[in-house]
Amino acid sequence: MSPGVGGPGGPGDPDGAGPDKRGSAGKILTKASKRRRRTNILTAAAAVLVILLGAGVVGGTYFFDNVDFKEPTAEAQTTQLLTSNNKVLASLGQFNRSIVPDGSINPLVKLAVVAAEDKGFYKHNGIDMKGIARAAWNNFTGGDTQGASTITQQYAKYATKRKEITYNVKLREAVIARKMEDEYTKDEILGRYLNSVYFGRGAYGVEAAAKAYFNKSVLTPIGQKNAITAGEAAILAAVIKQPEPTATHKGYDPQKNMPDALDRWRYTVGNMAELALPAGLPVAGVPAGINPPTEYPKTWKTWDPDKCTTTCGNNKPSAKIVKYVKRELRDMGISDAELNQGGLQIRTTIDSEVQEQAEKAANAQSKKSPLNGMSSTYKSALVAINPENGRVLAYYGGPDAASWDYAGPNYTDDGKTFIGGGRPPGSTFKIYTLIAALSDGYGMDTIWDSTLKKVNGGGKISNSGREGGNLKCPNPKACTLEVSTEQSYNFTFYWLADKLGPEKVIEMAHKAGIQLIGDPETTARYDLNKLSQAELKEKGYGREVGFGQYAITALDHASGVATIANDGVYNKAHFVRSVSQRDPKTGKFVAVKNTGEKLDPQKAFTPDVAAAVQNVMQKIPGINGISLDNGRKAIGKTGTWEFTGKGGKAGDNGDAWMVGGTKEIAASVWVGREKVNKKTKQMDLLPIYKPGGKPMNGGSVPGQIWKMFLDSASKAIKAENKPFLPNSTAFVDPNKKGNGVEPPPPPPPADNPQNPLCGIFQQCDDNNGNGNGNGNGNGNGNGNGNAGPGNGTPGITLPGAPNGDTGNTDGGGGQTDENTDDGN
Repeated sequence: MSPGVGGPGGPGDPDGAGPDKRGSAGKILTKASKRRRRTNILTAAAAVLVILLGAGVVGGTYFFDNVDFKEPTAEAQTTQLLTSNNKVLASLGQFNRSIVPDGSINPLVKLAVVAAEDKGFYKHNGIDMKGIARAAWNNFTGGDTQGASTITQQYAKYATKRKEITYNVKLREAVIARKMEDEYTKDEILGRYLNSVYFGRGAYGVEAAAKAYFNKSVLTPIGQKNAITAGEAAILAAVIKQPEPTATHKGYDPQKNMPDALDRWRYTVGNMAELALPAGLPVAGVPAGINPPTEYPKTWKTWDPDKCTTTCGNNKPSAKIVKYVKRELRDMGISDAELNQGGLQIRTTIDSEVQEQAEKAANAQSKKSPLNGMSSTYKSALVAINPENGRVLAYYGGPDAASWDYAGPNYTDDGKTFIGGGRPPGSTFKIYTLIAALSDGYGMDTIWDSTLKKVNGGGKISNSGREGGNLKCPNPKACTLEVSTEQSYNFTFYWLADKLGPEKVIEMAHKAGIQLIGDPETTARYDLNKLSQAELKEKGYGREVGFGQYAITALDHASGVATIANDGVYNKAHFVRSVSQRDPKTGKFVAVKNTGEKLDPQKAFTPDVAAAVQNVMQKIPGINGISLDNGRKAIGKTGTWEFTGKGGKAGDNGDAWMVGGTKEIAASVWVGREKVNKKTKQMDLLPIYKPGGKPMNGGSVPGQIWKMFLDSASKAIKAENKPFLPNSTAFVDPNKKGNGVEPPPPPPPADNPQNPLCGIFQQCDDNNGNGNGNGNGNGNGNGNGNAGPGNGTPGITLPGAPNGDTGNTDGGGGQTDENTDDGN
């Protein structure tokens, strides 16, 4: 409505005194219009009075007509980030406020606020003439300035964003309040006021206040569980007068000033009882003649201003998730400005219980973490993803919001410029080389030669000192792909990258979930979504990609492992499940159009390949002594990358990883070390060691973190122990061969006609079966038929067998050919 045109009391208004109708005696006025006109005249008269007292220059009517009334701007609200199980993860926005529909606010709260702030609210037209006169008189005599009196005037003051209190401002508020009364109903004005006023404890608006004081909602209807009671409503109303302490008064928050809070509460309760009589307050939903509470409620809660404001939860480890939420919302068309304006409810994929277990395991400040007690220079990352849908269940990239994110990419605040992130994954990257090889037809039984040097005179392939007779292969020239994966031999994966091409390995890693990869020569990172295979080839990646030379992030690595656990089906890792906004009519949150989770599963590789990879990866946790509790089935892969900086020694590592998981939770864990260089002010990398001083590897501290997390997280969500796929060789191309030398076949068993059990129940040799059973028993297989003394197993007699064919015994404690592996 334009000011001065059709406005109440202005020119052109049928009830006003327009220039063509001023003083007209023929105007027929209704009772309401007469009262409205009389109020306008009094307001204008008061304006003239005050202006004259203050050496004014214009007339009162002109003043009234020219006070502009505009629709108040929408109040800034809090945007809340919730976990998937409805826990507050973080809050965004300048003010802790949640606007609720005025028609849905608990009527007892409305009653209490009117009783405390403006008993005549439902009887006046928004103006307190005594207040205006008082402001004028105080201004004229030099006394203290006075604040607004009626609820409408208080809201007018807030809506006009005026902080100072002068007679001129006071009059403008009165005029705007008067015009508001014609624009809105009483309940609309009261609702707007309740959604805007400050209640202390960092709470703007009545809904935030109910949460701050009672952890309740004003939307819960009277009589239902956790509804605001009359006594609690009186506490909320009582604090409005002065919510925070000042130099002259401690305020009315019961936590800070119980004596005065109690007095103010009693005053409010008394007025509530008076107004609630049948002839009193016309507030819908208030029981007529309510019985006022006689005891101060004990349900109010204490409040720690350091823990819960508009940034509640924003400095926890989980605060690093906010940047991912913002990036995803931008892709949905929601700008940062809209997000900060507030009013949204973002339900994330994070599971609060899984997040808690991630922080306990990976945060060195947690007493239970394997990192606890180690130097503060040690850094860690842990990311967990649901393989079935790509939902990020937990994210730990550092102990607080401000520190560097070790789990994912770091960008500028606007999310446009990459700053850094990711570390060399070492042998954990071999899982993608393996997938690429199997997808190309190579079988787990292909043979590879450890003695070959790199192409083009590149020298020896580093294998962490495990070579020659140290290899768990028939000979150095005959290691199978399966054993190479189990034992994490580098040479096999170097030659696979040579045969496939580094680009094909990276391409498969990208299909599985790797989004960013480090440049071969610089600290740059490339978005694989934006590089073609030809462009990737131009970057010059070496065959060392096969065993993890180039940096990736823990977030991407968890996504890649999730694809393996999900039988080769990739789901994009994401943090947002839904975006909602409160319906202004019902108060309920409803989905914002074109937002929320959009699952798009993509086949990265075949189930047969996934089965073979799962089969070999299931052996690795056990090899490293970190099998999950209660026989829970899990896949895994350890990895390290050597330390090449200053101050290290031969054999030192700079990065250690453990990745893997179950069918329900896939997780990646990284541990590294760095500190600020006092001279350069830059971060210097340091070598990493296990407690005791030996170089740290993936199966040690990272593996312990991984196991601790998966054991506790699986228990927390009551995860099933789902099996992986049965092993498969259906993908194998017999024409695909390795570069190793096939070992000679084992000699055929000797023919021993004198012993029909030869090759069936006993060992045979060219010496007529002579052999000793180690242990407590000693039996000769020379046809005597006599069992050795001790605890040997009795010989077996076949019907019709010659005398003496019962002499094969088991010595019970003999050494086997099986060697145990301590892992890498």
